[in-house]
Amino acid sequence: MLHQWSAQSGQTPREPGHLPESEDLWEQEMEWLRASREPLRSLPYAMMDKRLIRKMREPEGMQMTRWQCWQQKQQTMGQRLGEVARRLAWGFGLWKGALYEIGAALQCPGSHQAQTYIPRFHNQLWNVLTGRAFNNTYLFYGAYWAGPESSSAYSIRLAYLLCPLACLLLCFCGILRRMMKGFLRRPGLGQDYGVPLSAKVFSSWDFCIHLRDAATIKKHEISNEFKVYLEECRRRQQVQQDTPTQRACRLLSYLRVNLLNACLVAGGISAIFWATKYSQDNKEESLFVVLQYLPPGVISLVNFLGPLLFMFLVQLESYPPSIEVNLILIWCVVLKLASLGMFSFSLGQTMLCIGRNKTSCETYGYNACDYQCWENSVGEELYKLIIFNFLLTVAFAFLVTLPRRLLVERFSGRFWTWLGREEFLVPKNVLDIVAGQTVTWMGLFYCPLLPLFQSIFLFLTFYIKKYTLLRNCRTPPRLFRASSSTFFFQLVLLLGLLLAAVPLGFVVSSTHSSWDCGLFTNYSAPWQVVQELVALRLPLSGQRALQYLSSHAFGLPLLWLLSHILTVCIAQSQANARAIHVLRKQLVWQVQEKWRLVEELSRLLQEPGSSESLIPDSPRFRASHPRFSGPGFWSPGSPGPESPARDPSTRTPPWLSSSYPGSRDSPGPRFRFPSGTEL
Repeated sequence: MLHQWSAQSGQTPREPGHLPESEDLWEQEMEWLRASREPLRSLPYAMMDKRLIRKMREPEGMQMTRWQCWQQKQQTMGQRLGEVARRLAWGFGLWKGALYEIGAALQCPGSHQAQTYIPRFHNQLWNVLTGRAFNNTYLFYGAYWAGPESSSAYSIRLAYLLCPLACLLLCFCGILRRMMKGFLRRPGLGQDYGVPLSAKVFSSWDFCIHLRDAATIKKHEISNEFKVYLEECRRRQQVQQDTPTQRACRLLSYLRVNLLNACLVAGGISAIFWATKYSQDNKEESLFVVLQYLPPGVISLVNFLGPLLFMFLVQLESYPPSIEVNLILIWCVVLKLASLGMFSFSLGQTMLCIGRNKTSCETYGYNACDYQCWENSVGEELYKLIIFNFLLTVAFAFLVTLPRRLLVERFSGRFWTWLGREEFLVPKNVLDIVAGQTVTWMGLFYCPLLPLFQSIFLFLTFYIKKYTLLRNCRTPPRLFRASSSTFFFQLVLLLGLLLAAVPLGFVVSSTHSSWDCGLFTNYSAPWQVVQELVALRLPLSGQRALQYLSSHAFGLPLLWLLSHILTVCIAQSQANARAIHVLRKQLVWQVQEKWRLVEELSRLLQEPGSSESLIPDSPRFRASHPRFSGPGFWSPGSPGPESPARDPSTRTPPWLSSSYPGSRDSPGPRFRFPSGTEL
């Protein structure tokens, strides 16, 4: 009976002198048994007592029907059969329990699985949103498994390891190629070089356009280009006219704004760090459902409020619009990349104990108590970040931007006029795509199918953004030049690639994989499989060649050769830049000569008695109009500049004399091309 178990378990039996106290304890125990939902099979009571407890737990006035009793019996029988099957499966595992016992499997006292306390009909939805529904599928790292390496020609471990690395390398080459393709279009030209305004006026229109909508878009494009050009000219002129005091004040203003923006970035990444740490340290709380999306929510909030605060601080200083756009772009890039970097670092500190001392990490190299398969945990966090960004895009499009447009069109007033439609900022949307691509690169190793999800989300996001742009947004007042910002966005994408590659390189080369899941359970680091396969499948000569390529005997001469090649390339680039600078000066001289010749000709035409000079065969015409082989260069056989008995009115101008720098007979130094041709 219950009181017998109390006596056996060491509790004080009921005695006459302690009857009130024992009755209170008995009532408390019975109340706890009645309110508790702990399974009866886990309670240390006899069968008769368990039947009594079951009757106590039944609601008053409710009697179970025969159908309910039969269902309960079937459920109990199914649970017992399942338990027996699990025990049999465990028993058939050869030496499994013995190996765990010999290998001292890690015991984490007080640790238990996180309980979400979610209603049953919500479980499937939350499992899909958090990635737990796909935890045992090929979406995450832990589902991949392979036996020991053999002499087979294909190795799934090597393929799994080299595919992300090859993908990152191909993306790096593609980004670098696009950057260089745009950079080499203007070699050696300074910032003061630009297409003349006349060329913009007479050559900008595309005469193949025959649709009215396309013509309207082209008109707006040309108009915006003219506005940007005139604004840049005005800003250059204003900078040239500034006094030293004004320049110093502008420099102090830049420093003040940048310091405040740096403080905002530091506060944002600190919030991301503490949010990630809090969500990972409180998995056992009842609000774990909310905490699961705390880091993505804080990252999105920081990336939403940060640009607004940057814009407010920059507008307080009354900068030109082009400078405002540049400052906001730079700080948005810093904020997005810093937030992703801090998120990655906080995950590494929590799961891999980077910078922390934990007993479980000292033995296994990672937090084995809380994260038995830490690669899956990292993949789930990146999966949640991708899902949350897409859901946020959909929510803003249909729950914020669309109602705002409807309210502005429906109501009239000063407030609604001030509010207006939302501005569609191209740089912000491009940076959002770059941030999503960076997260995808970060998850290539932990979540191999994450690029598939990202591709689907990008496909849907394009049409959502298109609808938002055409129906719900308005043109921003700040002008944006896409041609000059393409290189900048490619540079940001390259920085995002490096941000994703550095942690992956650290994990692949220096971090112990999980012992309970994945392909690299028996390796100290995933890169060890490459060394093992090299030792197994390459002949001795190939192994020696690879050892030589990875040794200092090959690295030092290669570094010396690359340094010399880099020196030659830099010298050649500097020589080409000097040649282009001299050629540009000569082009300016030729234009000036032509204008001076026109002025001299107009002056000669206005002099009295100059009618004879207009006859081509007259000596006066020959003396006043020497022959040229090109602008500023004398032709062979033309009369020299020192001809005697020349009329003062037909004297050779000084810019056509042999001492002028553009003259072929000039005694000054000549320009020599790199190929040896002289001017």
